[in-house]
Amino acid sequence: MNKQTNRKKETAVQLKLKQRFPLTIKRLGINGEGVGYFKKKVVFVPGALPDEEVVVEVTNVQPKFSEAKIKKVRKPSPYRVEAPCPLFGECGGCQLQHLRYDRQLIEKRDMVIQSLERHTKIDPSTIQIKQTIGMEDPWRYRNKSQFQVGMKQGEVIAGLYSMNSHQLIDIDECIVQKPETISVTNTMKRILQDLNISAYNERTRKGDIRTIVTRVGVKTGEVQVVLITRQKELPKSSLIVEEATKRIPNLRSIIQNVNGQKTSLIFGDETIPLAGETFIYEMLGDIQFELSARTFFQLNPEQTVKLYNEVKKAANLTGKETIVDAYCGVGTIGLWLADQAKEIRGMDIIKESITDAKRNAAKHGVKHAKYVTGKAEEWLPKWVKEGFRPDVIVVDPPRTGLDQALLKTIQQVKPKKLVYVSCNPSTLAKDIDFLHRQYKVKSIQPVDMFPQTAHVECVVLLTLI
Repeated sequence: MNKQTNRKKETAVQLKLKQRFPLTIKRLGINGEGVGYFKKKVVFVPGALPDEEVVVEVTNVQPKFSEAKIKKVRKPSPYRVEAPCPLFGECGGCQLQHLRYDRQLIEKRDMVIQSLERHTKIDPSTIQIKQTIGMEDPWRYRNKSQFQVGMKQGEVIAGLYSMNSHQLIDIDECIVQKPETISVTNTMKRILQDLNISAYNERTRKGDIRTIVTRVGVKTGEVQVVLITRQKELPKSSLIVEEATKRIPNLRSIIQNVNGQKTSLIFGDETIPLAGETFIYEMLGDIQFELSARTFFQLNPEQTVKLYNEVKKAANLTGKETIVDAYCGVGTIGLWLADQAKEIRGMDIIKESITDAKRNAAKHGVKHAKYVTGKAEEWLPKWVKEGFRPDVIVVDPPRTGLDQALLKTIQQVKPKKLVYVSCNPSTLAKDIDFLHRQYKVKSIQPVDMFPQTAHVECVVLLTLI
């Protein structure tokens, strides 16, 4: 008995804060951190890379895991490089700048495999998991920035919160953003400073401007600025518009969005046009899209074309199929498939997105597309009752994955094919586990939409068994 008790105590040893020890890193975690094991306890180490031997210091102890920081790298990875950004490791926007790009693509595929191993009963070796599709130039690709606004020593700043803290890092240069987005945000900071417009303070919940959102049409050059404000009343709004119009080339749209809630969500429900159009234009391939302030649109247009071509390949349409584009946004995926489909139907809970989707379809003469506001799990059963049953359902959900109600609806509707576009391997794996009794996973194609970060997008083909 005593020996058994001692053995249990030994295996259940608890790490302590500031404890130091050597650690070998086995793999990358889902957030890009190194993962190692010390006395059977999992330890997450930001900045550590697979196969590195490091000395770490414990910074956080939880019942099932611990977190630690690197004190010394004893044996570096042969793929470790010098991160080019001076804010790397501080702002938290990129996690993998210090890992050679070709190796990032390999590790991202491995993240998908790990998620399947952890969250499903499926053997990943039975699935065709393809090599990650990367970028030729994996820098300056993001067409949109959402920078929080604050004050520092009397100056207006805008940027991201430092990792694991509420310290706002001022970002006046970012090598994963399109240069235009940074230039416009910097100009807006100066305008707010010059006009003495106050920044929102999270602690006191006072101040005017919470966030500056900048989006650029990469192919069109058009610029949209959205000011997220604490309340509807925006001081000197006409002067802000006047100065922005004067100082920002190609500015097509200035919008105010009101968010008075204590929340981490960027946008509130009320959107007010301040000047110009309510949207900007962007092109993907030969298709032009109208983008309103709150509508979702992929942040890396160059990779989006590759992603949507993979969706088309997975759907393998003949022109006779009916398609449902759930989480359709402005209609991008549906319109990408429209030339090979008999009928497209899409839905989204954001009504501005549906307005844009309808306009985008009409503009391109796509008459066999129908877009509605609402949830897929509510519309699909209605349509089935009316006699419309999709051959293919395409889903592109947020990071939280598919809603449980939609998963059950898919099981009832039983489309022949489900094409799942995922931005989170963990929730993808959980959803696959739910569906795999009815659907066989035929292939997974990882696509690197966000180089230098731990994010990986996948196009997954599931077919009805």
